[in-house]
Amino acid sequence: DLSVGAIVALSSVWATTVATQEYGFAGILLTAVLVGVGCGLVNGLLVAYGGVVPFIATLAMLASARGLALQITDGRTQIVSVDGVLGLGERDAYVLGVPPLVLVFAVVTVIGWLILNRTTFGRRTVAVGGNAEAARLAGIDVRRQRLYLYLLSGLCCGIAAFLLIILSGSGQNTNGNLYELDAIAAAIIGGTLLSGGRGTITGSVLGVLIFTTITNIFALNNLQSDVQQIAKGAIIVAAVLVQRRTASTT
Repeated sequence: DLSVGAIVALSSVWATTVATQEYGFAGILLTAVLVGVGCGLVNGLLVAYGGVVPFIATLAMLASARGLALQITDGRTQIVSVDGVLGLGERDAYVLGVPPLVLVFAVVTVIGWLILNRTTFGRRTVAVGGNAEAARLAGIDVRRQRLYLYLLSGLCCGIAAFLLIILSGSGQNTNGNLYELDAIAAAIIGGTLLSGGRGTITGSVLGVLIFTTITNIFALNNLQSDVQQIAKGAIIVAAVLVQRRTASTT
């Protein structure tokens, strides 16, 4: 899904418009989530039922969502004025010294692990990723499964957008820039096969932590942003090559 960063941007700016903020905390949260799910629905319908290649469908969503986010903001930063949202980013909102954003991340991770490892939905997901035709012959509705997965992706984008709103106190059309690169890198580093059929939530979380640590090291060493992106691209290629080598020896 190449559109995750753009969906985050669109969700964040749509949720921070003046009209939306009039509905307070609930309005911002629901708008962010609904916009994310709506974008996921469009992606899912195009891929699962429209027969569009995922790369093309999500690339089109990337361009469209970024353009719409820019149109909504007119290039300006939308400041959040809802105290209930801003308060979640303050130290007073910490639970036993843990920021609410970290708690949300932990909850989403646990739910994702349970869904993938303890439900029929999770087993069907792995089956479709490994061999879609075999899954179809086994009685799995492959198209519906793919649609659900894009809906989940959009839901997570909406949640991420809300967390960014809390963190920055604003909505910007530049939010989520290159998040698709970070997401792909974290998944691959965590052991998810690009060809499908293998991947774990735990591995993906470790991939996020490793990739974030690498990014922080780059920042601490004052590397230019363009050099950082080149290095990230090299890391992705290296991880894929390691995967292929490992797969060929097993």
